[in-house]
Amino acid sequence: MFRWMMRSSLSLQGRRGRSEIKVKILTTEDTGVHRGGDYFRLGGAREELIWSGLRFARVGLMRILIRRAVRRAALSVLGFSAILAQAQISASAAAEQQLFFSVNRVRRSQGLPTLKWNEGLALAARRHAEVMARHGAVEHGFAGEPSLAARVSQTGVHFISLSENVCQGVGAAAVQAEFLHSPNHRANILDTDMNSVGIGVVERGGQLFVVEDFSKVR
Repeated sequence: MFRWMMRSSLSLQGRRGRSEIKVKILTTEDTGVHRGGDYFRLGGAREELIWSGLRFARVGLMRILIRRAVRRAALSVLGFSAILAQAQISASAAAEQQLFFSVNRVRRSQGLPTLKWNEGLALAARRHAEVMARHGAVEHGFAGEPSLAARVSQTGVHFISLSENVCQGVGAAAVQAEFLHSPNHRANILDTDMNSVGIGVVERGGQLFVVEDFSKVR
């Protein structure tokens, strides 16, 4: 004969509310353990366990863990997308600078003064390059888009004259080669009336959409 007592409780927060399972055992004799449908009998004491609550709590906990895992996966994807977007921006910026150096290298080879980089012209060029990338085509203007003069004016650049080169290619070197092999594009690069340039590059589907805006800035 002996007397002992055990108390314990477990509370879990489920999706639809709180579910609580309590265990309380009190006995005065060691007569063994008997399992009923919804309770234990230890000696002569009745121990009630809310099995449905336990199952609900487990399902609720599992749903919480799954939601957390999904959120972590979503954050990982967003983080990777941000890194990829930043890499694309960096690659486009590098292509812009490569083309800028190429333009001035060709001008120096012809004994012409180099062009100054103008960020307002570059902004106008990038905006038009983005429009070309969305259309998947190379044009100086699309329906509903402002004209070249309007695009440049919107950036705050005050100019006397403007010209523009547009192209699509697999890389900066290929685009520059296309410009130099075209008499009209080459003439824009070597125009002695221009003193500034801004270049915009947008990558889409492995292709570079390039816009070079030349200007004689006031």
